[in-house]
Amino acid sequence: MKTFSHFCNMKLSERNFEPEFKFKTSKSSGAGGQHVNTTETKVELIFNINASPLLTDAEKVKLFKNLGGYINDGGELRINSSESRSQATNKEKVVKKFYAMLEKALKREKRRIPTKVPAAVKENILKKKKMHSQKKDERRINTRDLL
Repeated sequence: MKTFSHFCNMKLSERNFEPEFKFKTSKSSGAGGQHVNTTETKVELIFNINASPLLTDAEKVKLFKNLGGYINDGGELRINSSESRSQATNKEKVVKKFYAMLEKALKREKRRIPTKVPAAVKENILKKKKMHSQKKDERRINTRDLL
């Protein structure tokens, strides 16, 4: 059995998810004339995230968070392709789409480094605050003048 650190260092394309794929074909819609009505060219890739030993628990959680719309209640990731009139081409496209989606979903986000507020901007903010408070002071009724 492979260890956790082994999978963290591997690229997704090196892990070989192919044995875990299930493919489902169906009749495709769109252009193609009578050919579309007779052949099953649409390909759906089904990948069970929960059952995959090639993904770490942290990666599974990240996938559920980022790809929630593509994952059903059973934890299966479903991806379709019906772009081509060839089933083999659609199968290749759906596998490429799978790896691209996983790469994007598991990509580590860069931490934002906050920038400092420039001194001139701080000065400007203080000036505006002073002007606003002076305006308020001028509106206030001075009780000493009334006596």
